[in-house]
Amino acid sequence: MKYTKSIYPIIRKQILGKKFFLQEILCHDITEKAIPGQFVHILPEGFTLRRPISICDINKEKGSITIVYEVKQEGTEWIASRNVGDTLDVLGPLGRGFTMLPDAKKVVLVGGGIGNPPMLPLAKFYGERATVISGFRNAELVILQDEFVKAGADTILCTDDGSAGTKGFVTEPLKRLIEDGRVDAVFACGPKPMLKFVAAIADEADVFCEVSLEERMGCGIGACLVCACKLNQNGESRMGHVCKDGPVFSSKEVEW
Repeated sequence: MKYTKSIYPIIRKQILGKKFFLQEILCHDITEKAIPGQFVHILPEGFTLRRPISICDINKEKGSITIVYEVKQEGTEWIASRNVGDTLDVLGPLGRGFTMLPDAKKVVLVGGGIGNPPMLPLAKFYGERATVISGFRNAELVILQDEFVKAGADTILCTDDGSAGTKGFVTEPLKRLIEDGRVDAVFACGPKPMLKFVAAIADEADVFCEVSLEERMGCGIGACLVCACKLNQNGESRMGHVCKDGPVFSSKEVEW
């Protein structure tokens, strides 16, 4: 695993919505190695444990990565308090990213809540070949829809209460897309119950599917047991680590 740990400056900051923040970090050595689906581990000042945050954008030319996250507790609140010109202690890029399929003609990207940011690099890679299905609890929590459109992807927005887009779950339009025409691959990130259903739909249709698991982490490099997960690889059940063996897995690897 090739990763870097250093102090990097924030070069852009944006408030995206209720408790959602965007920060662009100038980190050439991390950027040159980063691929879609990986994450960085950020250490808030005064805390022992780092916070894992998915990479939302990779700008190879500028040498920067962008992170988008939701403020939940004191650690992410401290990170969100950092402004342009301030620095962050970053370890990365970490984990296994998504499999890039240059020849795929049609892919579906499924994001649930804060699982939407990792879909943006994929949307930029596949462009018009991608359909992005985004799910949120309500309109106040909707993020990144304009960015997906700018990437060239078709977008389908779902909210639990119907306050934006279509009322319902992301699995419903996914079923329709797979039934209506050939889908070469499905990539998803979000809550585990959502990923379980997405994987079941794709596996039943024999469509290539990868899922990115969200999990609490300690070290971020596979040395501790905080993010242990149960996997089935080569017909054998074993315990793995989301941070090291993932966070991206084949839908058939995960024991749901």
